[in-house]
Amino acid sequence: MRRTAWQTLLTLVAAAGLVAGGLGTPLSWARGPGQTLELTVLSSRPDTVTGGDALVEVALPPGLPPGAVEVRAGGRDVTGAFRPVPGRPGALRGLVTGLPLGTTTLTAAARGPSGRHVGPARLTVTSHPRTGPVFSGPHQTPFICDTERFALVAGGVLGPPLDEDCSAETRVDYVYRTTDGELLPLPDGVTRPADLAWTTTSTGARVPYIVRVETGTLNRAIYETAVLADPELPPPDAWHRSSGWNGRLVYTLGGGCPRGWYVQGDATGGVTHDGLLRQGYAVASSSLNVFGNNCDDLLAAESLAMVKERFIEAYGPPEFTIGWGSSGGSYQAHQIGDNYPGLLDGALVGASFPDVSFGTVHTLTDAWLLDHYFRETAPGTFTSEQQRAVAGFGTWESIGRLASAARRIDPRVYCPSQLPQDLRYDPVRNPDGARCDVYSHAVTSYGRDPETGLAYRPLDNRGIEYGRQALTDGVISVDQFLDLNERIGGFDADANIVPERTAADPEAVAAAYRTGRMLNGGAGLAGMPVIDYRAYADDNAGGDLHMRFQSFATRARLEKANGTSANHVMLVEDDRDGERGFTSDNPVLAWALSQLDAWLTALQADDGPGTPAERVARTRPPGLTDSCFDPVTGERIAEPQVPGVGTTRCNTAFPVWSSPRMVAGAGMANDVIVCERRPADPDSYGVPMTTAQRERLLRVFAEGVCDWSRPGVGQRGLGGTWQFF
Repeated sequence: MRRTAWQTLLTLVAAAGLVAGGLGTPLSWARGPGQTLELTVLSSRPDTVTGGDALVEVALPPGLPPGAVEVRAGGRDVTGAFRPVPGRPGALRGLVTGLPLGTTTLTAAARGPSGRHVGPARLTVTSHPRTGPVFSGPHQTPFICDTERFALVAGGVLGPPLDEDCSAETRVDYVYRTTDGELLPLPDGVTRPADLAWTTTSTGARVPYIVRVETGTLNRAIYETAVLADPELPPPDAWHRSSGWNGRLVYTLGGGCPRGWYVQGDATGGVTHDGLLRQGYAVASSSLNVFGNNCDDLLAAESLAMVKERFIEAYGPPEFTIGWGSSGGSYQAHQIGDNYPGLLDGALVGASFPDVSFGTVHTLTDAWLLDHYFRETAPGTFTSEQQRAVAGFGTWESIGRLASAARRIDPRVYCPSQLPQDLRYDPVRNPDGARCDVYSHAVTSYGRDPETGLAYRPLDNRGIEYGRQALTDGVISVDQFLDLNERIGGFDADANIVPERTAADPEAVAAAYRTGRMLNGGAGLAGMPVIDYRAYADDNAGGDLHMRFQSFATRARLEKANGTSANHVMLVEDDRDGERGFTSDNPVLAWALSQLDAWLTALQADDGPGTPAERVARTRPPGLTDSCFDPVTGERIAEPQVPGVGTTRCNTAFPVWSSPRMVAGAGMANDVIVCERRPADPDSYGVPMTTAQRERLLRVFAEGVCDWSRPGVGQRGLGGTWQFF
């Protein structure tokens, strides 16, 4: 029998006797010596139930009639909520409602045919508010509601918020795909419009292309779920699957980051993707799973958990759940998959980065410092090609492009338009206002300085030898290298560039590694298939921040944590003309989705021995390998993807450039926040230096240079999964 992801996860946790992440509520497992009933929460983990309801299943021993079972929630009889599951003999399923906040013990007991008492089986659940939080820590304030701006798929808007938590009434709308490809509201009383399209799902079912869309609010976010459902048939529920649903759930994860704070958001990641729906995939998303609304992977994980819970209560558990997202969506897929295993079973990501605060921010802030030095501190002293070599990027223009994007660390620049001016931080007029930066938004994870009230920052550039490789390659001179490193500077608390290098707060560094804000890769991600698709634009004339080396950074972390990256497949195609992208109608992505579906299907059915990494490796479809697509012919070139320029067919067509820190000597994994340092050695650069230059080098790096061969200061492993804050 195929097991759901939750059942598999909880069985493993129970067998190991683990406590969730060492920080959460202990998991109470129902089965023990002499017990013959089993209780399972299908809709969530037992300790993350929300809204006072949970979809629960009771597994019966052979020969026990369903009518002999009694289920209680606390002292309340909830047996009436349970009924048999079609096609699942020996299983009772019930939506238990009315659970109070806090813990409740569920009990299942029965008397067998001989009158012998069976059970009881017990399971402790913990219920949290529908508005959250569950594990993400205190709600952020201020928080601006967007229900009046949220456009419904059937037309109109969601309407005014019902309370200060931005709640709205749950509603269900039906829309249909026309034969001309439009998506229109289904007219009242009509189930077969004249222009209705039909579709054949991936399971071979021929069904009308009518979509049931549920819209509501959870965790102060707006959510949507969508599934093909025929209104001429009884509505689907947790016992009866819709005839149009292929049993798989795709959760869409929206991109962005700048301005992703203090707002509910007026859009989700989208649930009406034709390439998904017409195959029968159910689709779900939340406005706080769009990083342009919420650039915090922790809050994104919590929102996904709550929406998935609601979906399961409405439609039953999916066979597996796929994370689908590009850019900011890739952050979410990687970090949710690793830190909160069981929420996603696989991921198809595009324009990817390993994580929010390091894979991206380190490169952006280095580019900002370089851009400031080249333009303002020492204009005219470096040619464009020398600047490009110091940055490591494929084009000179990318330096300015990334420098602009780095303002996400400045509390004054990227405030969302919905946030009133009088609520925003200003160092003079409103020093206590809302700070619009990525670190303030993640203060729950990083902590707060009790003296200043500011979020701790895991940002550091001490000891970095900017342009080291450009110096050893003879692209820049010794004097240029020395002046650059002497005057490049760092950032103060408000992201003003100052002469001193930036020093990270030790508290934030420790938290980054312990909590998974720095992607580890060795937890849930170790056994999760990931297809990394890149629409290549690294060398576009205007520059681009979605650089291909970021995919290799993720892979390097997987290899470092697990000794293998067999669960990670790279696909690359040309997008220099801007005509491709991360859409469900892209032929490469459509093929990738079919391969990921086959991979997850095989993985779910694999009950063989081995670690999660071994299981995911042996179930990968044989035709799914690292590949690029010839930019002229479109031919698929199946070859291992390796970094570099011009060493393989793929990195000749799609060069893999580097970053300022890699030019300075850092490794591909980019997982060092604060480097250990060693004394500067004038002889280590392979270029001659005068006595004056040697003395200047030692003054510039009086506290030493980065020793990238050693782990970073405070670098450690993940402190456990399913951490509560």
